[in-house]
This record gives sequence, structure tokens and C-alpha cells, in this order.
Amino acid sequence: MDIWVLPEANLLRKCIFCILSVGPIPNHIAFIMDGNRRFTKKCKLMKGAGHKVGFSALMSILKYCYEFGVRYVTVYVFSIENFKRSPEESIVNRYGVRVIFSGNLKLLSEPVRLAAERAMLATDKNSKAVLSICVAYTSTNEIMHAVQESCEEKWDEITILNSSGAGYGLISLGGYEQDEMDHLIKLNDIEKHMYMAASPDPDIIIRTSSETRLSNFLLWQSANCYLYSPSVLWPEIGFRQFLWAILNFQRIHFYLDKQRQQS
Repeated sequence: MDIWVLPEANLLRKCIFCILSVGPIPNHIAFIMDGNRRFTKKCKLMKGAGHKVGFSALMSILKYCYEFGVRYVTVYVFSIENFKRSPEESIVNRYGVRVIFSGNLKLLSEPVRLAAERAMLATDKNSKAVLSICVAYTSTNEIMHAVQESCEEKWDEITILNSSGAGYGLISLGGYEQDEMDHLIKLNDIEKHMYMAASPDPDIIIRTSSETRLSNFLLWQSANCYLYSPSVLWPEIGFRQFLWAILNFQRIHFYLDKQRQQS
């Protein structure tokens, strides 16, 4: 158990956060929850026990994030066992967290999909923080979905304009003129249809188990983020790893600021 989550550590933890808040605070941290099954095998636990310990670790990490002032948190899970339970109501209500399930939810079983929809509906009015839970999700599918939605939306717009005579011949028997086609779909058209459209690009991605691969997670959004890969398995993650990620993020931020000032 992470001793930093105990009530006795509250004051010290808040003092540390107060000092760290002098530096830049990440707006969005994403987590790849890797290692629940290996933790079960390593500790010789019953099947599924690693996911329960991993869920407790998630609650602790969410507590640290929201206490520190991180507004957006995203978690990427490999197994349905990780999200059969929604985050505890105490966490959601205490910090005013809106819960969003991101991904192709049509692929989920009906009971899980309905549970996800209930959680999103119940927290829809919360506005202090956002927790995105990526399920049935891959970046390639997200990008394909966004492009497809953008094309369909733009096609509908052009069809309506042409039917009213205001389309100036954008649709013709010969297809599009090349210079017209180049400007039909813009970057923001695609990004607004992303599964992760409700959150800004992450400042930090943390993947446990020493893995540095993103495994098809937030590929579109992660071009400029800091990737931290602690050696612990997900159920073992705690305040020390969270603190180290924040310190490294601030160090990199200060270094880049210095470089910009000198250039």
C-alpha cells in the first residue's frame, strides 16, 4: 500500500504540492495502466486480484492529480477488468470530476456500455476536472473515425449549399477541382471529431513496467509530451513515481523556457 495516501501523510503531501505549484503544473496527465496481470503472477495472487489492487492504485493517483491541480487525467486500460467499476463516488464528487469514456463504445458489451453511459450522464454537470477512460480504443481507429466523420460532415454541408445554389459548383460531374479540394477539410475539422476532443493534448504520459511504447495510445496528441516509464508495475505505482514525473516535467519545462529566451 502507498503510505502517502494515508490520512497521516495529508499535511506533508499538501506541503510538497504547495512547493511544486510554484513551477508549471501539467494540465493533462495520461496513464497507461500496464502490469496488473504480471503483478498477480509476481505476488502469487488469485486471478483478478491484480486488477483490484490496480484499481486502488488508480484511486490514489487520481487523488494526487486532483489535489495538485491537474485538470485532465486520462487512463488507458488493456483489460475490461480495469473498468468494470467506475471511479469511487467520493473521488468524483469531492473534486467535481466529469467522467468520459473514450473509444468505440459500440464494441463494448451492452451491460458495460450502459454502465459507462450512466457514469457519464451522472457526472455530466461536473466541471472542475475531467477523467477520460479509454476503452475499446486505439489511436488508428480514433484517427480513422475522425477523418470519416469529417468527410461525411463536409459532404453534407456541400450538398446543402449546392442544393440551395450557394455551393458555386463544388460538386460537379467531374468531381472536385484540386484547389477546392485542398481546402475542404481542415485540421480543426478532424480534431473536433476525435474521441479525445474533450481534453487538450497531454503534457505527460506515464506508462508503468518500464515500457516506452505508446501501444497505439494518443499518437495524434502526444507529439510534444513527456513520456515517463517507471519500472514498477501499475498496482505498485504511488506518490514517489507521481512526484518524480512532476519534477522531471518541470525541469524540462524550465530548460525549454531558458532555451527560448536565449534564442
